[in-house]
Amino acid sequence: MAPKGRSKSGPKGKRSSGKGKRAKESEEGEASAKVDEVATKGSNVASVKDSETAKAHKAKKTILRGVERTKKRKIRTSVYFHPPRTLKLPRNPKYPRRSAPRKTKLDHFAVIKHPLTTESAMKKIEDNNTLVFIVDVRANKPKIKESVKKLYDIDAAKIGII
Repeated sequence: MAPKGRSKSGPKGKRSSGKGKRAKESEEGEASAKVDEVATKGSNVASVKDSETAKAHKAKKTILRGVERTKKRKIRTSVYFHPPRTLKLPRNPKYPRRSAPRKTKLDHFAVIKHPLTTESAMKKIEDNNTLVFIVDVRANKPKIKESVKKLYDIDAAKIGII
């Protein structure tokens, strides 16, 4: 491969005249550049106005933004980050997610199944003035007391669950 500027067949000392294809192309490019310069001289007035409006817009932005001041950094006293407690609003649904409220499965009749009628239960009724009922597993003391009041009209003094 021959170095740049030398022809393959010519002697080493001589250089080519430079009037090849590339030289002609560069001359044409220069001519077109000159034409562009002439065209832009006429529109120079418009570009000056554009630059002035751009400057004005830039100045307006800086005025609106304000002067950049040095910010003080908060002194951190711990290496752990605790996120701030922000406002948590209560739920305010647009529509109910369930069409109708659920029916309570554990009503008064389901809480108390039946009274116990064994001999020991009868003895408790006679001696201790105590009634014995078989109740639902899910029932608690307040529910049992309420259902006894509704079904039998008895104010229970004490409820004992075994």
